[in-house]
Amino acid sequence: MRCDNCREGLDAYIDDELPADERREIDAHLSDCARCGDDHTTLMDTRRLLRKHMVRYQAPDVLRARVRAAVLQLGTDTAPARRASRWSWPSWVAAGLLIAATSSALTATLLHRRDTSDVVAGEVVASHIRSLMPGHLTDVVSTDQHNVKPWFNGRVDLSPAVPDLSAQGFPLQGGRLDYVHGRAVPVVVYGRRQHVINVYEWPATESDRDWHATRNGYHLIAWTRDGRTHWAVSDLNDAELREFVRAFSDATAGK
Repeated sequence: MRCDNCREGLDAYIDDELPADERREIDAHLSDCARCGDDHTTLMDTRRLLRKHMVRYQAPDVLRARVRAAVLQLGTDTAPARRASRWSWPSWVAAGLLIAATSSALTATLLHRRDTSDVVAGEVVASHIRSLMPGHLTDVVSTDQHNVKPWFNGRVDLSPAVPDLSAQGFPLQGGRLDYVHGRAVPVVVYGRRQHVINVYEWPATESDRDWHATRNGYHLIAWTRDGRTHWAVSDLNDAELREFVRAFSDATAGK
């Protein structure tokens, strides 16, 4: 077997889709050819990584119900004389197209939401890193929430939450304005030992959702409550950042 023929058949070989004689030929070739053996190893490693990290989404119950209802409607619209027999092929094609179109729309929406969150996460981390440069962390320096919160009046189109979390071990340090994802946003700054926690806030949109990720060694947690989205970012360990988010959410619940 030539290398070109082997490489053409590697995908089917890995998926166990080849007849026994062709599979034996590739087995023999891989045992003798180092280059094709390397290609096979690369494909197998890629397959394992994809299976490990691929994001899978389950269709929500509402979508399933709509597909079932559409399929049933196609059946009831068929002429009585044909209803007793199996569907005609146009009915199956129509049902298949409906399911494919609905699934594609759902997938596109989910991927768009994921892409948007990835973009915002990158901008939030970049903003956080900039803030750690000398003179960039705060525009208003104060440990008193009654000094920090009024400072934002007239500077942004919302009044950010500025809870006092000093009793929980997260003292307020101040606040600043920043620019994230095409908008000016308020940022409230907290501390934890030598660590800085930046909290960003803006009006929620339909694409906002709870989010947790790590970027360049920084932990990010995003959550949407009461029509507002918050992002907390820090190099603080993940467990303590989650503790901070719980304390922040509890202190601002319903406010």
